[in-house]
Amino acid sequence: MPRQLRTRAVVTSATVPALYRCECWTEDAAGPEGPTRLASFDAYSAPQADRWVAIALRTISPALDSDASDEAWTWLHDDRAETRRVLLRCEPCTVTIRHANVHITWTIRPALFRASVQKPSRMERLLPSTRG
Repeated sequence: MPRQLRTRAVVTSATVPALYRCECWTEDAAGPEGPTRLASFDAYSAPQADRWVAIALRTISPALDSDASDEAWTWLHDDRAETRRVLLRCEPCTVTIRHANVHITWTIRPALFRASVQKPSRMERLLPSTRG
């Protein structure tokens, strides 16, 4: 009986797309509680990740005080490109706006989900073992 061979694809960081975990946190500097996560989002690219922050900043900027609004527009016009370069190097970044006593922080972290690649597929679990 011929021996069956199993083959597995070699997965490298070049073949696994970079994903970005995006979160928005708020913290009342005058309050006793710590930061509270308001929203989270899994982006499939650096442009999608920084776009999520840009949309949020454009949405809330009319409600911010003038200093916080200036911070938001400075990031949108001057600092957003640097944020994208940081993300493309697979480095984490944060964007923080201070409105009155509230700090609003967006965090973006690259995430490579290699653990799921290591698990055997459902088909491999169903196939009889060829060891031995």
